[in-house]
Amino acid sequence: MKTSARNQFTGTVNEVLIGTVNAEVHVGLKGGETIVASITKESVETLAIKTGMEIIVLVKAPQIILVTDFGGYRVSARNQLPGSVTKIIPGAVNTEVDIELKGGEKVTATVTNDSVETLGLRKGQSVTAIFKAGAVILAVAD
Repeated sequence: MKTSARNQFTGTVNEVLIGTVNAEVHVGLKGGETIVASITKESVETLAIKTGMEIIVLVKAPQIILVTDFGGYRVSARNQLPGSVTKIIPGAVNTEVDIELKGGEKVTATVTNDSVETLGLRKGQSVTAIFKAGAVILAVAD
């Protein structure tokens, strides 16, 4: 599958919670992390998503928020993946930041150059990649 989404993970569906309109799909990654997707009930049915199946998780890089210090605050975004910065590629306006998770998976975030400076981002630094469950797109094999 070819897609413009920089973040592509293969995982296993651990849980599917069906609501009246939307559903939550919990996907386990190989390193033990879990990504939660909020999709429509209709999408769960159309894709025939079931517990135990292999699934692809897609998240666009601009949807990723980087946090270096929560300062005692909690955030409502369901997906909070801790890791360390492995690469920083500055551009004219934005910077691409690669983060390696504990299980070896890579997350790429696109943030403003100002954010890189404000956060003091550097290679090897611990960060948490955060994104909302609604920012997740799921794909299954035909």
